[in-house]
Amino acid sequence: MIGYKLFRVRKDGSLGPLFINRKQRITVGEVLQAEDHPTKGFAHRPGWHICSEPIAPHLSKKGRTWFKVEFWLAREHKRPESQGGLWYTADRMIVLEQI
Repeated sequence: MIGYKLFRVRKDGSLGPLFINRKQRITVGEVLQAEDHPTKGFAHRPGWHICSEPIAPHLSKKGRTWFKVEFWLAREHKRPESQGGLWYTADRMIVLEQI
């Protein structure tokens, strides 16, 4: 499936997750397996969090960029439109390109 993910863009241009496991470096074009990192203050939803559209009104865009991703083995989450509507948690993904 194709979806969209918002990544943090570091000063050196590398990509990283927004909140969980922030030290991880994301490589474009590489198959990435989801890891489970329970984090205090966050709901436990293991997997890559991916939106069905590049829309997440509740998240700041400052220092962040949307990327198109391909993903597999996903669970669907119906969220309020204020949180982007339909999104997924996936076991695997590949970051394809910046949009």
